[in-house]
Amino acid sequence: MAVEIDESNSNNPSRASRQVLGILMLGTFIGFLNQTLMNTALPSIMADFHITAALGQWLTNGYMLVNGVMVPLTAFLIQRFTTRQLYLSALTIFGIGTLIAGLAPNYPVLITGRMIQAMGGGIFGPLMNVVIMKLFSVEHRGRAMGIIGLALNFAPTLGPTVSGWIVTYTNWRNLFFMVAPLIFLDLIFAFFKLRNIGEQKFLKFDFLGVVLSSLGLGSLLVGFSNAGTGDWGAFAVWGYILIGMIITMAFVYQQTHAKLRLVNFNVLKYRQFNVAIIINVVLMIALYGGAILLPLYMQVVMGRSAFESGLVLLPGSLITALLSPISGTLYDKYGARNLTLVGLLINAVGTIMLGLLNMDSSILYIMLWQVIRQVGLVIVTMPIQTEAFSALPIQMVADGSAMFTTIRQLAASFGTAALITIMSLVAQQAAHGGVVAPAHQLVGIQVTYFVATILVLIAAGLTRLLKADGHYRPADDRVM
Repeated sequence: MAVEIDESNSNNPSRASRQVLGILMLGTFIGFLNQTLMNTALPSIMADFHITAALGQWLTNGYMLVNGVMVPLTAFLIQRFTTRQLYLSALTIFGIGTLIAGLAPNYPVLITGRMIQAMGGGIFGPLMNVVIMKLFSVEHRGRAMGIIGLALNFAPTLGPTVSGWIVTYTNWRNLFFMVAPLIFLDLIFAFFKLRNIGEQKFLKFDFLGVVLSSLGLGSLLVGFSNAGTGDWGAFAVWGYILIGMIITMAFVYQQTHAKLRLVNFNVLKYRQFNVAIIINVVLMIALYGGAILLPLYMQVVMGRSAFESGLVLLPGSLITALLSPISGTLYDKYGARNLTLVGLLINAVGTIMLGLLNMDSSILYIMLWQVIRQVGLVIVTMPIQTEAFSALPIQMVADGSAMFTTIRQLAASFGTAALITIMSLVAQQAAHGGVVAPAHQLVGIQVTYFVATILVLIAAGLTRLLKADGHYRPADDRVM
């Protein structure tokens, strides 16, 4: 049975709608938590399996790679299968991968478990976006998206802290055994309470589109991940990026000329959707790239442990959890334009103040400006995403979600690589060809934070392209 959109005049969505929201939020939270859960555990895993850091980084990069490859496919899956079929399958796949990884006797099995996890986890976010847009009326979408922001914003920043504590006091395998009961609990709730949202369409499978999108996006993500070393001249960087660009262009051509399509590129005919994507791209480059700088500062410059660097991020994570639902409510009341501008300016202040870090900055100073940075982030993230999806006709939201999420992941991957490269080059320049010391790393981190600030301010300027009169209807937004 399909659930109708909640278009009542009540200030509170129905109980059934709230149950669906809670079920989806738990699954999405688990999926996004696992993106960063391995970061702090990497040294312990390297020691247990006797592997290098270059091989070990694929615990995180590989997970995000498979996640990214899965996203375009979700536009087809969401329409082809019922909500219950798809969500229960995704949870089951994610759970199987979690158990395989937790029990892994060697590194190849561990990586296999992570890849299986990512196959299920890649479905959670796009499915959640589509269900919310179909289930909630325009007046309630911001609030619903704000609650989901707990998963999108809170989970990735909480991951390193939780991981640091578990790895310090127990064993890295407990990172998986901790997640398994949550998956099982959500699976039970979903089995009994989750209803089918919208109508099932018996679409044909675009095999060529899947192959091209997987190879193209996969190559781009691998290239950008490899670029995190700062060596853009290596074939492992520019070669993969070039191959990825060529195959991705072939994918775009195939999708715009074929009758059978994996992704509907007609979503790009809506001006407000495009504006929201552009702002989000600039934001992701600045924020994801900037987010990796603080742990580097704590561990490389100040010589603190990974657990301590995770604790410094914790207050910002808690603020994110507190403000995410509030930001959604503010969006429902004021719309995206002014809210996004205010959030970006707050974030810019926090970012530039972190650019003033020195060799003996206090922990309280670091925490304060990281919290300010997170406040700006949480004010922006969900409103700009809600604005993008609201610009589309409801039948195109699945395609819009796939497009938005894919571009966001590419931007985050590129942003991380680009800003880490800037940091490395500046540090090397500061060392004048000698050994790069912590003081030189500090200069690189400072300059990179200033670059991130400039990007955030560019995104703030782009908010003027958003409509000023609050919520709008897709029929008024066509540009092509």
